[in-house]
Amino acid sequence: MQARAKAIAKRRTGADRITGPAGAAIGLALLMAGLSAYAAKAESVIVAHGISTFGELKYPAGFAHLDYVNPDAPKGGEISEWTSGGFDSMNPYSIKGRAAALSSAPFESILEGTSDEIGSAYCLLCETIEYPEDRSWVIFNLRDDVTFADGSALTSEDVIFSYEVFLAKGLTDFRTIFATKVESVEAMGPHKVKFTFKTDIPTRDLPQDVGGLPILSKAHYEANGLDLEESSLTPFVGSGPYVLDSMRIGESITYRRNPDYWGNTHPLRIGTNNFDAIRIEYFADYDAAFEGFKGGSYTFRNEASSIKWATGYDFPAVGKGDVIKAELPSGAKSNGQSFAFNLRREKFQDPRVRQALGLMFNFEWSNETLFYGLYDRVTSYWGNSFMEAVGTPSPAEVAILQPLVDEGLLDASILTDEAVMPPVSGARQLDRGNLRKASALLDEAGWPVGDDGIRRNAKGEVLRVEFLEDSPSFDRVINPFVENLKTLGVDAVLTRVDNAQMEDRTRPPKFDYDITNHFMQTNYFSGTELKQYYGSETADVSSFNVMGLKSPAVDRLIDVVLAATSLESLTDATKALDRAMRREYFAIPQWHKAKHTIAYYNMYEHPETLPPYALGELSFWWYNAEKAAALKASGALK
Repeated sequence: MQARAKAIAKRRTGADRITGPAGAAIGLALLMAGLSAYAAKAESVIVAHGISTFGELKYPAGFAHLDYVNPDAPKGGEISEWTSGGFDSMNPYSIKGRAAALSSAPFESILEGTSDEIGSAYCLLCETIEYPEDRSWVIFNLRDDVTFADGSALTSEDVIFSYEVFLAKGLTDFRTIFATKVESVEAMGPHKVKFTFKTDIPTRDLPQDVGGLPILSKAHYEANGLDLEESSLTPFVGSGPYVLDSMRIGESITYRRNPDYWGNTHPLRIGTNNFDAIRIEYFADYDAAFEGFKGGSYTFRNEASSIKWATGYDFPAVGKGDVIKAELPSGAKSNGQSFAFNLRREKFQDPRVRQALGLMFNFEWSNETLFYGLYDRVTSYWGNSFMEAVGTPSPAEVAILQPLVDEGLLDASILTDEAVMPPVSGARQLDRGNLRKASALLDEAGWPVGDDGIRRNAKGEVLRVEFLEDSPSFDRVINPFVENLKTLGVDAVLTRVDNAQMEDRTRPPKFDYDITNHFMQTNYFSGTELKQYYGSETADVSSFNVMGLKSPAVDRLIDVVLAATSLESLTDATKALDRAMRREYFAIPQWHKAKHTIAYYNMYEHPETLPPYALGELSFWWYNAEKAAALKASGALK
């Protein structure tokens, strides 16, 4: 048993729960049968205020508040941000329609993590959880004071309903994976729910998986004839601190803080949810959004454009201190931002083709010429973390990889080679050395150059590559890449579409693209979400497995990750998986920055020390009313 469970848990056995005369009689019978045999079989049950994947929970039972919040932060004011495109739905759990930004904000789950821990979750909607050491089931003892936004009580019935509706009508990739986890769910009382998990599967993460499901109001859902699979402007009702206030379809949406929110004094909520309102403004493109910020149309901007960050913040409000431009530390792992290949296309089946195309993206030139040196290269699916595979495999990694080599699922070189790294390019846009390597790879893969300089296969088909993109800000990055590919003999083209077309072409079942931008998601302690993002069983139905990856080796290694029972074994398994994924060349890594580059009107404040894994501007920042009044009096803010 992990030290964490021993330190935080209250243990109970079957014998512990037997009391009174009947208990004495049973106890005597057990003694006669042999107490030692009974003790060996008794199920040890952990009762706790939270659960951790490995190790101890940081916060003890009865903690006052999270370390990184200001418990005395004032409530009030509005914070506003921007996003692109538009929206026509308030349902964030359907592929139909375009859900509004933050449309999942009104919902809470039974358990919730923090921004200063990895792998821990605490009771939010529950008082305690119970589970055996093997985590084959979990009981949530729900709080009896939780209410939905409409004032109705949240009960076991809502938990079971939410589980069943997500299992029946949730995203296809979610249903595909989640259906393999739970054997049964039952109400043991109005505020007590038990999930029993299927046998012969890894159970390490399952209590947190089911505890992380959004809880919807069954009564509201049924009374309004809602459907989780359908687009709708009628929002579901949740128990969260914010509710929909107003919307202008496709233009703006505002959420207001619920003054009757049940959890205002909950330790996980003290010092958070400080704004009376959160507003999101929609803009057609990045430049228009930046101009909107300069004009005060919204008040907080997380800057993602290096050229804007380097050259755009010279407007008067910054010079006068009305707008704060700041770089704040971030301890988060790299975001996995990449150009993703659509492996469903026959031309991308050969990994040599994918590797060759990746050689033609010059990150070093892009970073120096286009990004003002702001970024680092994404090198791993667990980059900027202790889970990243580096150098040659350790003996533990070799032990994990060897069986896959023996079965022919991986090349033996993975046992001795250093982990695949993105190619390094020279100072010129076109690196001649990488051009020669790419040319050789395409020749080997059956795509030689013709007399017209264009590469074709034996069928006479042109090697054509379309980049599908909906953001004009990427033009300056993709166009030089396209030029390099044309020099290689590839018929490369950038196709820019609007947001609606982008969603239509990249979602299942169409998957109508060659290459598109995508964030390769992973968790520090990865679990069954890996099957949604990278598993063969979801490749044809998942909005997350954009590549359509179907790799028997990756599938097997995901299972090893899921079966890990210690942090050490999980780390070894994750590194082995990272090595195998990087050798697939299903993505061309882009860039990340280990800091937050933000700008905001000088009326917001934050704790002096931020947590490592979140910026938290919508959560634990707060509004300074005096500063806001000064900005409005000076005309700096509308």
